[in-house]
Amino acid sequence: MKKTAAALFALFALGAQAQEYPAKPVTMIVPFPPGGVADIVGRPLAAAMEKSLGQPVVVVNRTGAGGAIGMTAAAKAAPDGYTILMTLSSISIFPVSDPMQGKAAPYQISDFMPIALVTADPTVLVVGASSPYRTIGDFVAAAKANPGKINYSSSGIFGTLHVAMEMFAGAAGIELFHVPYQGGGPAVTALLGGQVQALASGPAAAVGQIKGGKMRALAGWGAKRLDLMPDLPTFKELGYQDVEFYIWSAVVAPAAIPANVQHRLRAAVRAAVADPLFSGAMAKVQTPISYLDAPEFKDFWVADAARLRAAVQKIGKAAAK
Repeated sequence: MKKTAAALFALFALGAQAQEYPAKPVTMIVPFPPGGVADIVGRPLAAAMEKSLGQPVVVVNRTGAGGAIGMTAAAKAAPDGYTILMTLSSISIFPVSDPMQGKAAPYQISDFMPIALVTADPTVLVVGASSPYRTIGDFVAAAKANPGKINYSSSGIFGTLHVAMEMFAGAAGIELFHVPYQGGGPAVTALLGGQVQALASGPAAAVGQIKGGKMRALAGWGAKRLDLMPDLPTFKELGYQDVEFYIWSAVVAPAAIPANVQHRLRAAVRAAVADPLFSGAMAKVQTPISYLDAPEFKDFWVADAARLRAAVQKIGKAAAK
C-alpha cells in the first residue's frame, strides 16, 4: 500500500513538474555578435516565444571561435530546458574541422536535441559598392591574376561564411586570403569599412546594404535565384555546379532535456513563427521563414551535416597540399 502511494506521489510530482516548466526565465544563447543572421532571427523569435512560455526568453550573445564557444556552452548546459541555442548551420562543422586541426571536437551533434528549423537562406557573394568587380567573371579573373591578394571576411575559421567562400574558391581554381572575424556582423562591417574586398553573407545581413547602394551582390549559393534578388545569378547558372550552400538558423537544446520540455519548446517555437511579431520582423529583413518541426528538422540536419562534412574535408585536404 505504501509502495502504491509512493508511486502515485512520484507520478503526481512528475506531472506537476511538467506543468511548471518554465518556472523561470529561459536563456537563448546566440553564438555570434549582434548584426549577424543568428541575432537577426534569434531576438524577435525569443520575444515571440515569451508569449507562449509565459516567461522571459533572454538572448545572450556568447561569441568567439566562429560560434564554437557559444555552441559548446549550450552543449554543456544543464539539460533542463532553461538554456537553448539559436544556431546556424556551422554547428555541424566544428566536430569535423577541429579534429582536422589536431584539436579535440568541442562537442558532437549528438549533444543536441533538435527543436525546430526557423530559416534557411543561401549565402550571397558581395563586394563593396566601389569595387571594380561587377561580375563573377571579373572577380575570378582578378583572383587568378593575383593569387592570394583578394581578401574576404568571415564569421570565423571554418564558420559558415568561410566554408562557403572556400567551396567557391576551390571550384573556381582560385586562391583568396581569409580574414576571420568574431561573427557575421563584424564581417559585414569590415567589408563596409574597406578592410576586406569580399564576403559570403546571409541575405538578411546584406540586403539592406545592397539596396542602400553600399554593397554589390555578384552571385548566390542557392539552387535557384532568391526571390528578393531575382536578377542575381546562382553559381550553378554560372557553371559552378558543386557550389551550393545555405545558412540555416534553428533552435536546439541540450540532448538530455526531458521529453515534456522538448514538446513545450517545440510548441513555443511553432507559435512564435506564426506570430505577426516574428513574421513581421522577418519580412523587414526579407528573410523567408522555413519552419520545420523537430522530426523533419532532424532529417534535414542529418543530410546537411553530411554535405558539410564532405565540403570541410575537401577544404582541409586542399589546404594540406
